[in-house]
Amino acid sequence: MLCSVIPTKRGALPNARVFRILACQLSEYSMRILIPLTLLAACSQQPAAPEAPQGPASAEIPAPMVSPLADAPDALDVHSYARPAEARVTHVALDLAADFTARRMAGTATLDLAAAPDAKAIILDSKGLEIRAIRDPSGKPLGFALGNADPVLGAPLTVQLGAARKIIIEYASAPGAAALQWLTPEQTAGKRQPFLFSQGQAILNRTWIPTQDSPGIRQTWEARITVPAPLKAVMSGENLTPNGEPVAGREGVRAFRFRMGRPVAPYLIALAAGDIAFRPLGPRTGVWSEPATLEAAASELRDTERMVSAAEQLYGPYRWGRYDMIVLPPAFPFGGMENPTLTFLTPTMIAGDRSLVSLIAHELAHSWSGNLVTNATWADFWLNEGFTTYFTSRIMEKLYGAEVADRERALGWDDLQAVIAAQGGATSAKTMLHLDLKGVDPDDGLNDIAYEKGAAMLRAIEARVGRARFDQWLRAYFDRHAFRPITASLFLADIREHLVRGDAALERDLALDQWVYRPGLPTNAVPPRADAFAAADRAAVAFVGGAAASSVPFARWTTAERLRFLNALPRVITKPRLAELDRTFSLSGQRNSEVLFAWLKLALANRYDAAVPAAERFLASMGRRKFVLPLFETLIAQGEWGRPIAARVYARTRPTYHNVTSGSVDEAMTKAGLRI
Repeated sequence: MLCSVIPTKRGALPNARVFRILACQLSEYSMRILIPLTLLAACSQQPAAPEAPQGPASAEIPAPMVSPLADAPDALDVHSYARPAEARVTHVALDLAADFTARRMAGTATLDLAAAPDAKAIILDSKGLEIRAIRDPSGKPLGFALGNADPVLGAPLTVQLGAARKIIIEYASAPGAAALQWLTPEQTAGKRQPFLFSQGQAILNRTWIPTQDSPGIRQTWEARITVPAPLKAVMSGENLTPNGEPVAGREGVRAFRFRMGRPVAPYLIALAAGDIAFRPLGPRTGVWSEPATLEAAASELRDTERMVSAAEQLYGPYRWGRYDMIVLPPAFPFGGMENPTLTFLTPTMIAGDRSLVSLIAHELAHSWSGNLVTNATWADFWLNEGFTTYFTSRIMEKLYGAEVADRERALGWDDLQAVIAAQGGATSAKTMLHLDLKGVDPDDGLNDIAYEKGAAMLRAIEARVGRARFDQWLRAYFDRHAFRPITASLFLADIREHLVRGDAALERDLALDQWVYRPGLPTNAVPPRADAFAAADRAAVAFVGGAAASSVPFARWTTAERLRFLNALPRVITKPRLAELDRTFSLSGQRNSEVLFAWLKLALANRYDAAVPAAERFLASMGRRKFVLPLFETLIAQGEWGRPIAARVYARTRPTYHNVTSGSVDEAMTKAGLRI
């Protein structure tokens, strides 16, 4: 079946011929069956990449393909200036040099385009880019203009095309490009070399790549990245030159080449460069890290190959070749980022006992939900994260048993109740899955509702139809929409066609529209097992009633049980009782970042002075927003006791944080009237 194209408010469908130009791609299955052999023989084939030292890929990555646009009225992306129905980017080729002194990426981006016959221009997204020249492949200059800049979206970059369907943009990123974090040697684990990493989600890649920065406009890409020796560069694609190659006429630099032959959302183009080394974990898995943390990282991640196999058994083949990871320096703002073929990870997941590996299961699950099938706009972020959160628990259950998975789900349920309350209660529009984010930075408008309410919806469906039937639908859903964008309306149409199938009673029981378009939780939500944390709950009640901390079997518990115990304690506790907990369980010295965070939130909220040094060390040791922002907010909320601490610590730590983290804390500090 031919793909279709959605007209947008910014540009109505020019004419019917667009369907033959922008919507000509058949599904993978149809391509294999229907395209004549003579045409297949004529298609260009990419040469095989040299075998990387980390081992061969599990499956050959095919030649580039073009992904269709989402054909639905809710596919209009309010966070992009692009008019893809008129002209769209299909492939990006980067040739960039990393300048660690100027903190800029500079070079060229060559864009392959698909456009209507009468298209005169293409609109790209740009934020802070210095555009030096734009030309066609023959060298002919093309006219271009940057429009008025919006503080969130940046500026539209309009390029006059003429007959060109490939354009070459010569440009440089700004020194303060929000997607790029340039670290000094002192900010790394090894303390010897500088480091660079990018973080593109949600709309930050437009600060270093001039393209149509919308998740609904999937693009294949390739890159040549030049970095100073002895640094190595890695990216979220097939690594063609793992050890780099010399650059003619330039001593002291090496070039690294990459390729992604599957169309991906542009926020998934990711780069890291630094003093890094590789350790294989299995035939198709491995980890990059600074040498100083490589052993610990490899030990923590040793179950990764098993996770990939478990995920495949659940929902079909892993389609990205390799699954490698890189443990970044502590400034990385998230727990993980699911960049295809190369998940980016925070070092805070290294606990020494594999107690936080659900993070790996989550990022791996994104290889299906998020990377394979991607939300077309950020209004439907839940289609990435809700599916992934559900999938994560299934991987954990398959590998570690139902009890472990039940506890993870119970913690998620607790988080869901907390975030509903924090977003204004069950009647707040912020608790809907499909969000209205017009005029809102998606980094500010998205919250844990997408994760936990989305997962709760899928569990409610599973409970009603049975796991076997639900799994059959979900696996087929990933196949039907592979390498395509999805929206709430398309998801609902799919589940109604392939699972509900006209069953009026089932449609009523599932309450699909209520889950997606209304706030709060429908009545068919399925709470977790009541006894998942029976021991931890009894211990919390006993401690509140006066039992000694030494009576709590904290040392024998899993991370989930420890978190449940700490979170179940009253939010107001006397300082002597806090001191007893701290002394008995060495809470301020915890290596497990999740447990330490839960403890510090409780301790700082009760103005427990003895926890302040631990909080300062923690806030100075990493930049993960999940931990950093709530701890500063907790300090600010303590008035005269906490505000001076927050101001003093932030003045020291802010330069070490990524823009994603510092931007959120800046807002909190400004609202509190504190200087930044």
